Amino acid sequence: MKATFLGTSAGFPTPERNVPALLLECEGEYLLFDCGEGTQRQMMLAGMSLCRKMKIFITHMHGDHLFGLPGMIQTMNLLNRPHKLEVYGPPGIGGFIMEAASSTLSEPSFELSVNEVHEGEIARGKGYRVLGVWADHSIPDMAFKVIFGRGVGKFDVRKAERLGVPEGPIRGELKSGREGTLADGRVIRPEMVLGKPSVERSLVYTGDTRPTQSVERFAAGTDLLVHEATFSEDLVERAIGVGHSTAIGAAEIAKRARAKRLILTHVSARYPDARLLVDEARTVFPNADLAEDFASYELKT
Repeated sequence: MKATFLGTSAGFPTPERNVPALLLECEGEYLLFDCGEGTQRQMMLAGMSLCRKMKIFITHMHGDHLFGLPGMIQTMNLLNRPHKLEVYGPPGIGGFIMEAASSTLSEPSFELSVNEVHEGEIARGKGYRVLGVWADHSIPDMAFKVIFGRGVGKFDVRKAERLGVPEGPIRGELKSGREGTLADGRVIRPEMVLGKPSVERSLVYTGDTRPTQSVERFAAGTDLLVHEATFSEDLVERAIGVGHSTAIGAAEIAKRARAKRLILTHVSARYPDARLLVDEARTVFPNADLAEDFASYELKT
């Protein structure tokens, strides 16, 4: 899975940073987290297609995290997008998309599915699952976790054939790590037809949030925690008051969660040189970095 930052600024774009968007490429599909204004152009600059299979996950209903959606949908219309687009977000996301599309006569010409989300499993696809938990912002904000990798071993067709496992639902159960019962009553256990399990990996993306135990628990042991760090520590009271985190606050979450790596994003425009933020974070959590637009990171199973 490859993660590319398309926007890393807080509130509004700057000459160096666009507003929030993080795109994951997983098994040929795009998973886009937040869609600030100009995200479609950032995708184009990064060589990414707007016609690819895609799911979009919006953390909360602040404009810098979703104003790019209407323009992206209109452009997809003009490009004759062939694939269904799935959008997931907090309550209100459906009304926002419907009003924006109808008032500008840009209703999608492709299939569009809009889903208002709650905690738990939100979506799944080939080789991945997306989970959600409520964070702690000034309005409802959903943090997302992507778990990818098979988790179970590769299905061995030859072993299945030797055991007399027919094509169909029973093979599907076994591929998912569950037992299957044949017509003759024999129980086939997953380990009888599966290879060695691969290691699952995970990425957590917080959206906007104060440091909170819900995210700490959610991010336990994650390979990559992408946490907002809007302010430096001298503005910690302001950060908490408006529902944001400092770099040190994000680092403390990463440390307590025993995350393997931390990347800070959602940088206030008051920091044209944001190295201050990562320097602060590293005093608590050494394996911290600062997100930059178009920077990419790979996670491998």
